[in-house]
Amino acid sequence: MLTPTDTVPLSGPLDAAALRRAALPLTVTVDEEVRARVARGRRLFHALRHGPGGADRRIYGADTGFGALVGYAGRTDDADQCDNTLAHLGAGQGPDLPPGIVRAALLLRARSLAQGLSGVSAEVVDRLAAMFATTFAPAVPRHGSVGASGDLIPLAYATQALRGRGHAYLDGERMAAGEALTAAGLRPLALDGRDALALVNGTSVTTAATALALDAVRGAHRSLTALTCLLTDLLGCDTGFLDADLLRAYGHPGAVDVGGRMRRTLVGGTPSGTRPLQEPYSIRCAPQLLGAAEDALRHVDGVVAADLGGVSDNPLFFPGPDPGTGEVGEGKAVHGGNFFGQPAAFAADLLASVTAQLGNLAERQLDLLVDPARNGGLPPMLATDPGAQHGLQGVQLATTAFVAEIRRAATPAGMQSLPTNLHNQDVVPFGTQAALRAHDSAELLGLLCGSLALGLRQAAHVGARRPTAPRCGELLDALADAIAPVDPDRPLDSDVRAAARLLLRYGRP
Repeated sequence: MLTPTDTVPLSGPLDAAALRRAALPLTVTVDEEVRARVARGRRLFHALRHGPGGADRRIYGADTGFGALVGYAGRTDDADQCDNTLAHLGAGQGPDLPPGIVRAALLLRARSLAQGLSGVSAEVVDRLAAMFATTFAPAVPRHGSVGASGDLIPLAYATQALRGRGHAYLDGERMAAGEALTAAGLRPLALDGRDALALVNGTSVTTAATALALDAVRGAHRSLTALTCLLTDLLGCDTGFLDADLLRAYGHPGAVDVGGRMRRTLVGGTPSGTRPLQEPYSIRCAPQLLGAAEDALRHVDGVVAADLGGVSDNPLFFPGPDPGTGEVGEGKAVHGGNFFGQPAAFAADLLASVTAQLGNLAERQLDLLVDPARNGGLPPMLATDPGAQHGLQGVQLATTAFVAEIRRAATPAGMQSLPTNLHNQDVVPFGTQAALRAHDSAELLGLLCGSLALGLRQAAHVGARRPTAPRCGELLDALADAIAPVDPDRPLDSDVRAAARLLLRYGRP
């Protein structure tokens, strides 16, 4: 089994890097400040439930039914109330979610619970933290969440696996959850109704998938910006379309920033003087397109940061002023809708639109590169011996399919509300669907960038000039070191993936 190599404290904010690292063993620390917050929230929950007036105070999920059945009494035994919370939510279907998404979601869940507003036991937070030191990952079906009342069904599967029920992955192998817990050195989690409800009543799957998708799209955006510069240099294009005055006049900050980044990448470059006065839009309008994507991604950045730092649960328990005696003091239980994933739904839908247009740009640039009418006289399909060889022809066919798939997945989900749960959930955001589709599309965008990178590497092999800008030359050399020329023809699927992996490293700051 792998050993932890990174540390993430639950006392601090989470970011995309922490969510990425959660896919592998990770040391998650619970400091005394977190313990004090969680203990205070637990005392408040018990005081409100069992203290003066508690018999007349209803707390959702502690002794009630769930969802549309809140008006009915729940089970009187705490352990039975845990089962009451989880059993009916075992209705998911479809393939398992990637374990990396599930572990990232549970890291988010742990961080939300660590804020001390959910009334959970310290045992829940400690045991979640312990899980991350192993490769344990609950098996969670993809389909079943509407992203309201939290990601109820997927998080219920995750919680059941932590209790030793259902299935889980350990070291990448799917097995019975109880067997995986034992092999990982973990004990099944014991929960009461409040603990169980707090584990499922948040949008952690939606937020995790959105954050990981955003991270991947941001990396692809940086990579595509660099590849556009390499394309510009290989073809010998005039770089007037990146003029700083021109882009300032456009008025959009993203275009100004992207244009500046491209000018820095092309420092030292020299136009060939043989290109048309105006390049096709896939080159000439690249700073405007990439700049608009940058502006949109900044909006998604803000939404994801708010979700990573917020508390997603219901109800929440707010203490009154602490008199310094260690007592909970006055406080309140507030029932509301902080589990409603609409912000992430809108953000993931926007992210899917950005991904579609970035993917389209990469595909169009590859199309330009393989077309002898526009690529400066390079052979068709960049084949070394056209007809006897076919160069990038298969790769271009695949990129067309990738773009079509991304476009299909970009249909907005966040406005397709359907009532459910006896109209208790009469509006829902469908953020989970939006987030998971954005995550899928981000992976395809990476392959589109890898396909373009392969084409640029092949263009240099079949006659394109050596890049004149040093930074473009460095990128081309890195691609050439990783990928052999296509000569003769060979299957290129693994080469596209190798280029995508190289760009993933290149595209991270």
